[in-house]
Amino acid sequence: MAPPASRAVSPWPFVGMSGMAAAFFLYAASGLVAPWWGVVLLLAVWLALFVTACRWWTARPRGVVVLAVVAVVGWYVLVLAGDVLLDWNA
Repeated sequence: MAPPASRAVSPWPFVGMSGMAAAFFLYAASGLVAPWWGVVLLLAVWLALFVTACRWWTARPRGVVVLAVVAVVGWYVLVLAGDVLLDWNA
């Protein structure tokens, strides 16, 4: 009996999840510039992105990296919008 064919493991989901972990710290530290309800909303956004990244782990490995970049850029845009539109400040 022949051994099962091995598939190469892509490093991209690991890179993407590292980026998601880095983005989590940005979202969690937003309490320095956002009210508590803004932090809760930001963490809900991050959680939705994280669940999507987990679902894309095998199906779209490079998409997980793109999602991590979207998470960081999205955090910046949301915090900036909160500052401009809702007067969030430290």
